[in-house]
Formats: sequence, structure tokens, C-alpha cells
Amino acid sequence: MAPRPKHADATRDEDIDRFIEAWGRMGSVWGISRTMAEVHALLYITGDALCTDDIMARLEISRGNASMSLRSLQDWGIIKRVHRRGDRKEYFVADQDVWMIFRSIVRERMKREIDPLLVSLHEIRDHTREDGQKAASDIDERLDAMIEFFETATGLAERFIGPTGPGLRLAASLLGVSDKAVKSARSGRAARGGKNG
Repeated sequence: MAPRPKHADATRDEDIDRFIEAWGRMGSVWGISRTMAEVHALLYITGDALCTDDIMARLEISRGNASMSLRSLQDWGIIKRVHRRGDRKEYFVADQDVWMIFRSIVRERMKREIDPLLVSLHEIRDHTREDGQKAASDIDERLDAMIEFFETATGLAERFIGPTGPGLRLAASLLGVSDKAVKSARSGRAARGGKNG
């Protein structure tokens, strides 16, 4: 196989940089820092196992920032730690299954935002019922409607982010993705030794 021309490597690096920048901007939508999103972007788009030193050098960030981002990404379940035989450094790889990535993001966002909100709504409603005041009944009805909405939305999200296959199939059908595309994505993951989602 002929070696890649230098300009091809430069173009590849530019494309990687552009993806990292775009994914970094998306960080705020996830509710995470730009650096954390950029670390994930680098691991995802290269598909390589990188050590902390590699990440620091490529993104020009401090060790503390890299370590904190890597730890958080592991907590979110979208990267994992791997080891290389004979190398004492820790390496990290990103999940390459896009469906799994977004399921993990949805799961984490629900845990951090929707679950605490539902707890608060239930506490407020319980307090209005304890008051027993007529004026509180209007508030109680509005709270019931809000709780019902979030519990329904949470139920749908749970079907999507669940660990079994039907969640992926349901989400794909709701989005109008063909069954053939879903099967194709699954067979591609199976060929790569990935999990069905």
C-alpha cells in the first residue's frame, strides 16, 4: 500500500479540528463544558485509544483539565479506559456507536435535570394538598398536569435509553428511520463486536 501523501494527512487533521470545534460548541446543549465535549470529540472522531498526554498535546489543555474531562466522560458512559500490554499509561477510547452515545447523554441529562424536577413537583403538590385550601386546588390541578407530562415524557425516554433493543427500534420508528436502516446499524455493530442497543 502506498504511503498517504502529506497533504492528505494535513487535510485529515483539519477535518478532525473542525469536528472537535463543532462538537465543542455543542457542549453547552449537553450541559457540559466545552473542553469535556472536545475531549470526547477527539476520541470519537479519531477512533484511537489515546492517553492523557496525547489528549493534552492535541487539544492544548492542562493535565488537570484533561483528567477532569476524562473522568466525567467515563461517568457519562461514553468513553472507557483501556490498557496496552507493556505500557503503564492509561488509554481512553470513545464508544463508536452513535445510538449508544446519545442514549447515554439522554440518560445522564434525565438523571441530572428531570428526576430532581419531578421530585420537587411531587413535594410541592403534596404540600398544596396538606394545606387543604380551596385556593390551592387550582395550583394542584396545574401541578398534576405538569407531573403527568413529565412522567409520560420520562416513560418514553426510558424506552429509548433502556438497555434492550426495543428502545432503539421504537426511537427509530418514531423518527421515521426504516427498519432496514436499524438492522443495518445493528449488524454493523455486531460485526465490530459491539452491543445491540
